[in-house]
Amino acid sequence: MPADTAHAAPANENVTELNRLFALQKSAWAAAPFPSYDERIANLDRLISLTEANEDAFITAISEDFGNRARQETLIAEIVVTVSGVRHAKRHLKRWMRPRGVATPLHLLPGRSRIEPQPLGVVGIISPWNYPLQLALAPAAAALAAGNRVLIKPSELTPRLAETLRAAIAAEFDESVCAVVTGGVETGQAFTETPFDHLLFTGSTAIGVRVAEAAAKNLTPVTLELGGKSPAIIDDSADIDAAARSIAYGKMLNAGQTCVAPDYVLTPREKLDATADAIAGAARTMFPTIDTSNDYTSIISDRHFARLKSLVDEARDKGAKILEVGSSNALYPQRKMPLTMVIDPPADIGLMKEEIFGPVLPILPAQSAADAIDHINRGDRPLALYWYGEDSAARDKVLQNTVSGGVTVNDALWHVAQENLPFGGVGKSGVGAYHGEAGFNTFSHLKPIFYQSRFSSGGLLHPPYTEKTTKILSLLRKFI
Repeated sequence: MPADTAHAAPANENVTELNRLFALQKSAWAAAPFPSYDERIANLDRLISLTEANEDAFITAISEDFGNRARQETLIAEIVVTVSGVRHAKRHLKRWMRPRGVATPLHLLPGRSRIEPQPLGVVGIISPWNYPLQLALAPAAAALAAGNRVLIKPSELTPRLAETLRAAIAAEFDESVCAVVTGGVETGQAFTETPFDHLLFTGSTAIGVRVAEAAAKNLTPVTLELGGKSPAIIDDSADIDAAARSIAYGKMLNAGQTCVAPDYVLTPREKLDATADAIAGAARTMFPTIDTSNDYTSIISDRHFARLKSLVDEARDKGAKILEVGSSNALYPQRKMPLTMVIDPPADIGLMKEEIFGPVLPILPAQSAADAIDHINRGDRPLALYWYGEDSAARDKVLQNTVSGGVTVNDALWHVAQENLPFGGVGKSGVGAYHGEAGFNTFSHLKPIFYQSRFSSGGLLHPPYTEKTTKILSLLRKFI
């Protein structure tokens, strides 16, 4: 069965279920709007429990939805990362929940000022197909840590995982606290139009625009985790072989179907062929039998596969030099693609305009750090940027003169796994951030509170205004 096909109830039944669950969670929140620390810890424990108890079921469902994905890949990118993030939240939750004292200016003393994190209410999460477990449960953990109720809408392109996740969450959680709504496009549209207290969407920039437009009708605040063309920059000071191993891994994990995968490489012109050869060699080392390897992930659907193939065909037709790792004849029937390096392609082809989201890697020449910076800044701001080298001045020049969602230096992907760093995009690669404390803050209202003292002299500024008022104001202005 094509991965696009979903086993789901009729759309109107799913929308009815969505409306029922949303009303139930809103009512539950109104009755108990501030869950205790112990309640939140119990919810985080439930997430860990359901992830570990259903590990095999999740791995099997994801592999079946894709056509093939290695158990170890799902363990690394979904199970371990998710549980690690939830445990991080547990360790730090008490501090995150604590009211935060802030300085009070002299003219407002002896009053006190604090910021108190408060749950928002009901949070909606629209998770994508590429990491369908991690990108559902990681934001759910942040929202539950912040004391919210959570509704999750998984992608219709991973129906087996969606149903497995729905059942797992239903077994651990009361549906007034956390639940899953499955369904296709109509359900997804209804989900974006639901008046959540916060909505998080992970997916493409084009769909992100539509989500933001729908949410705006209810003034629902949104966090949009999108994508873009994330560059990997190889400086002249870099170890080409080490950079190649990192880039090959970052591009071939999940067959490049990763929002922070290196989208293209910028390398010194004189090292263009050496870079392509080194990446190819690293790929062959990781996948020595790529044509028959179960370690290598399939493309999610026939439609996505056809799109990637057409991008490569256009580059080939325009005369670009292409280097493949793997046999198209062997891989295409498995809905897999070779790692396909396109060397110095024309700037006007689709490969250089669209986020690739697959194992196709343009490799471009850059004359200098300034040339790389100019190339990046001509496009939309990327979700990630990777820099390789030992020249700290060149590194800092690139980092200070480009704007990206996040950065890993001398490796790929790993900033996303660092829970003490916020994860999010900028510009067309996203709005807002989560992970760790940033996630707790995203799903909280950081309520500012001023506690007036009974010894306050503020009454001296009340009407009727007199010459005495003017003198007090004149004195105050010297201290503010």
